[in-house]
Amino acid sequence: MPRAWQQPLPEMPSLPPARAWARLLPPPGYEVQWGRLVDAALELGLGPDALAAGGLGDVAAARGWRPATVALYSKVARYGGLALPLPATPEPDPPLLDLRPLTQLRGEDPEHLRSVAWCALALGWPAPVGTFRSLRRDQVRATTRRLLVTTEDGEWAVAGAVSAWHAWEATRARYPALAASPWVLPALRRGPGIDSRIGGRLSNQALQATFTKHVRTTVGHLRATAAPSRREAVEELAAAYRSLSYDSYRRLALAAGAPPVGRRGVVRATRAVARSARLAG
Repeated sequence: MPRAWQQPLPEMPSLPPARAWARLLPPPGYEVQWGRLVDAALELGLGPDALAAGGLGDVAAARGWRPATVALYSKVARYGGLALPLPATPEPDPPLLDLRPLTQLRGEDPEHLRSVAWCALALGWPAPVGTFRSLRRDQVRATTRRLLVTTEDGEWAVAGAVSAWHAWEATRARYPALAASPWVLPALRRGPGIDSRIGGRLSNQALQATFTKHVRTTVGHLRATAAPSRREAVEELAAAYRSLSYDSYRRLALAAGAPPVGRRGVVRATRAVARSARLAG
């Protein structure tokens, strides 16, 4: 027997926002963030359904949340069962930092000249530390104004590093072990390893330590030679250099527009350059 037709039920009245939120359980591990999200929604009189329908735009504007905070609370809301759109986590703004002091010659010490040649080359050719570890001298050719670097990934013309390169090459030519070494950044002394020797290939850890030492000596030189009118600027630069590693140096060079060296750096470099262009615009 067919069922009799019935009038549709009237629309159920919505619960008050506070009662509606109380019926939802916070996602495990995000109880604190969930509570803050609920408080922010209740300040505007929004229940879960209204928040899911309108998104976090009004709440973020009222609280002054940044894009990264909006991305966090969007994830928390979704973990709690609200179908909010999930915004992409924004790329951080590329910081602006003067890296030129690390590429300036100020003596004839071989360790200093090796570090300056590395930094000057990396400023225009920001290869990973492992690539520099295996970079051979026959892969770098000096012209009048540029260094030409050739690897299996391609060829690059690097401007601004010729003087540092010639200074390093002239110094290493005075030491037979360094002159005979095929590596661009050879070891200057024997290490603890059995196979360690002068002119040998450095490890990634040794190169990282070399860069950190170069940053520290550069900061010391800037402090010792700064004019009184520039001491405040030098101290700001020294504070920024305190957390500088070669990896961050490489990222800053990419953000400044240096071409990516390998395929892995293409996406990050494109994002950094686009971000810098938007900020400048």
